Amino acid sequence: MNSRLRQDEIVRSLRRAGTSTVAELAIQVGASRRTVLRDIAALRDEGFVIDAEPGRGGGLSLDPHSVQTTARLSVSEVFALLISVASMRAAGNLPFSSLADSGLAKIEKALPSDKIRDLRQFLDCLYVGPLAPQVDISDMGEMDPALLPVFEPAFLQRLHLRFDYRDAKGTQSRRHVEPQAMLILPPLWYLVAWDPSREGFRHFRMDRIGRPELVPGSTFRRRHVPFDDGVRRVRFA
Repeated sequence: MNSRLRQDEIVRSLRRAGTSTVAELAIQVGASRRTVLRDIAALRDEGFVIDAEPGRGGGLSLDPHSVQTTARLSVSEVFALLISVASMRAAGNLPFSSLADSGLAKIEKALPSDKIRDLRQFLDCLYVGPLAPQVDISDMGEMDPALLPVFEPAFLQRLHLRFDYRDAKGTQSRRHVEPQAMLILPPLWYLVAWDPSREGFRHFRMDRIGRPELVPGSTFRRRHVPFDDGVRRVRFA
């Protein structure tokens, strides 16, 4: 369990139990007492009020009115929220859109400047448009949750990607590409990439991509992607 997941579990445990000892938390999150104490210090730095009562019957307790004052969202997590809103808006079924935009703006303001810069660069690769009525979506599947965490460094650092791909006929292949854009044609999502082996752009349905991985040390140049009419870059205030 990484530090972030561990700290989230500590907060949940303290909210549920009311009071817990360091030893109990260590067992629960599968870490040493020293690691839990470091996690407690990190949570306090983020704004959580965690009191310690010494002696028998004592322990750690979380102030019920305590809230986190610093954002812990990663660029890919915020990006996932933004593109979900963009996808719903493009499909014409985003209720309470002004409230959604207001909430996302507050999240963005809470991010440190380096994350905002990465987020803007990531968003610069996102496009949305209408899906042609003749496109068959009867075989649409779920997208691999590992895609966005891998796509983030691939787009920001311009690193090559490798992944398994299943085409419309069910043929499986291992692809090696230069990721150039993400295209949302609700309800389908595509990775638009330059395929060096075919010397051209290819659109890969993201629900057909599996086992994505970065190819370290293999950078590429950004290319201009020719999109059809009706496709536009996603913009946020």
